[in-house]
Amino acid sequence: MKSIACISSSVIAACQHTSTCFPVHRALIRCSSVGRCTNVEFVSRTVVAQQPCGTGVRPFHSMYVNGAVVQQVSAIPLPTPLLLPEKRDDELTVRRTVRRVPPKTASGSAPHLSPYSPYTKSQGDATAPVNIQSLFEGDVIPELCSRLAGFPSNDRAEGLATLLGACVEFGLEAHSPLVLRLMKECLELLSKKDISVAQLCHLGEVAHALEGRQSAMVTEVLDSIGAAVEEDVVSPGEAVRVYSLLTLCYNPASQQQVLMLSTLHRHTQRLVHRLKAGQVSSILESLLKLQQRQAISLVLRLSHRASRVFKSFSDDEITKVLSALMILGQHHEELLTAMEKHLPGRLGECDPELISTVMEYCLLMRCRSEPIFEAVAENFVCHAERHTTLQIAKQIVAMGRLNYLPQCSAQMFKKLESILTTRFSQFQPRSLIEVLHACIQLERFPLNYMSKVFSPFFLQTLQAQGEPLDKNALGQLTQLHLSTSLECKHYRGPRLPYFLHVKKFSSVDQAFETPMDSLLYKRVTGPLTQLLGGKFYSTRIFTPSGYSIDVEISLDEEGYVLPLSQWEQTYRRMALCLDGQTRFCSNTQHLLGKEATKRRHLRRMGYEVVQIPFFEFEKLRSQKERVEYLHKKIFPTIFKFNH
Repeated sequence: MKSIACISSSVIAACQHTSTCFPVHRALIRCSSVGRCTNVEFVSRTVVAQQPCGTGVRPFHSMYVNGAVVQQVSAIPLPTPLLLPEKRDDELTVRRTVRRVPPKTASGSAPHLSPYSPYTKSQGDATAPVNIQSLFEGDVIPELCSRLAGFPSNDRAEGLATLLGACVEFGLEAHSPLVLRLMKECLELLSKKDISVAQLCHLGEVAHALEGRQSAMVTEVLDSIGAAVEEDVVSPGEAVRVYSLLTLCYNPASQQQVLMLSTLHRHTQRLVHRLKAGQVSSILESLLKLQQRQAISLVLRLSHRASRVFKSFSDDEITKVLSALMILGQHHEELLTAMEKHLPGRLGECDPELISTVMEYCLLMRCRSEPIFEAVAENFVCHAERHTTLQIAKQIVAMGRLNYLPQCSAQMFKKLESILTTRFSQFQPRSLIEVLHACIQLERFPLNYMSKVFSPFFLQTLQAQGEPLDKNALGQLTQLHLSTSLECKHYRGPRLPYFLHVKKFSSVDQAFETPMDSLLYKRVTGPLTQLLGGKFYSTRIFTPSGYSIDVEISLDEEGYVLPLSQWEQTYRRMALCLDGQTRFCSNTQHLLGKEATKRRHLRRMGYEVVQIPFFEFEKLRSQKERVEYLHKKIFPTIFKFNH
């Protein structure tokens, strides 16, 4: 089998070599005992084939590392050459090493050929006069196929898959006689039902590359894999291969495949504790491609496993894991702990894309992490020039929306101002608005740039070929305008035209304020009515600026609570904010940036803001405790009006 693997690799190497160096000629290909092919000169064309080995040790197998095939050959005795009829007098020298490196020519290196990607000759390559398909038209591969018949099923399947992969790589069509013969032999082999999952996946990949997922061979492969999954004989590495194959061949309309995937999910859950870092990343990436959002239990287990092996992830694997978890919408709390432990030390040398992905993940999961955010801020101060404008926007926006002001905020905003000044034109209009809006959420007011975003020219660039302005962007511009009016009254630059103002922030997809928690409202209104001696309050009130108020209480000039019928005599207003869990970061008791901004603006508008957070109110067990709690919250505020 060693010689079969060696020859199939040599065929590929020969094709690459001849396509860039000189015309194809025939030669002897011989395998040494250490798995390297060396040239031995004969007049006739000679092909080496190893006789079937009766020992239990397989001389050849494949490992799949990051999607690439690494062929391993164990040392066995020197094979006996098999002489075939002579067809050409010239010789072709082919040398195979462990790592295949195409020879370089004066015109440059040979083109890189990815697995199962059809070969295409460069238009300007004058040194490739050979039709590569000529290598496949002789008796070489048919003779190899006949020799493969004597090998065990797994070795034969691997050999056939390798030969089919060579055919795919160098552009042979699925209907060519050689490919049809190989496919026929594969189907006959599949009918025996004794091929391992790894070899089945290899066959499935090359069959899909040749004929697509409607291929009869793909169907046979999936049937055999389904039987193996049902019998629970799939190893962790094989599970990774099966998920990868399903990303190519999965048909959600097939009930059989749906059941197989569901069974694979359950089986993989029991294997999660054995998965390595790269395997966790690969399975999560496959689940994302398969759109398996309903596999919540498996995703959570993989997220938990990711926290255990986080130190072993590469930058690219971390990016894949976090990207998949963001889209699949699941998060294990221990993953954040692992990120806080291992990420800060590697942020200084990692890819900037990883930093922006980490911040995007924290934002989407509402995770406010001091160790991570501090490290990101320090890295931004030192290396912001290396980041793209989109990466910069993701970092600043995450800090603003999660209401985190780092210790080095002075240096960070100084650096941000420098970036905005030198690279202003490089920012996409909406990214620029996101950055400026995040600044006001952290009570930093970029007045130098508000005049630019409120200019007619900039507002016109926000419109895409006559389409209406994005509502979210208009809401952010409205809040920027409110900040200039309420918090920066010395600003004298351009203002946002009134017809572009958002009238109600609550109608813009909860981007600027979170709806009131109805369960918390029901728990609060009973004790509140008892405290005030009646329903002397109103709920869900809209202010002229567009904000909504959960509960509003009106007071007269002396600080007494007014009944609803006398609200025309209102002197002061009190806004009760019933802050449910969704108004806070998921892992801390800090308000989100949008809620903190809303409360600042309400105070600037003259409201007395009283916060009733869920984590305080839920501790109260009796009605009496709740009434006393509201009394301590509300009446100290009311008494202010008596002074």
